[in-house]
Amino acid sequence: QAQLVESGGGLVQAGGSLRLSCAASGSIFSINTMGWYRQAPGKQRDLVAVITSDGSTNYADSVKGRFTISRDIAKNTVALQMNSLKPEDTAVYYCSADVREHFSIITYSRYWGQGTQVTVSS
Repeated sequence: QAQLVESGGGLVQAGGSLRLSCAASGSIFSINTMGWYRQAPGKQRDLVAVITSDGSTNYADSVKGRFTISRDIAKNTVALQMNSLKPEDTAVYYCSADVREHFSIITYSRYWGQGTQVTVSS
């Protein structure tokens, strides 16, 4: 089993910045894609940004140009730098990782963090 722990959420005014971090630990042989998703009250969980093991990234249209995802493969960490925050960015942000737990296991399993609240005031 792997575990993901997020940090860095909080309350910020519109136009401000926050940086989210996520560290994966436990039974990890390798990690393919890591990413960030968010869920606002009453809405589904949506993709924010993902990054693959070779550094390819994909962003939701709503955050392009404002958010940047980065990753430290050696440390099994992923970060999300969020700039020019808007009230509509308010949500619980979840870290995800597609983990291969052991060299004898060829499939990847998706793990989720517990979520961290981001609130942007207008």
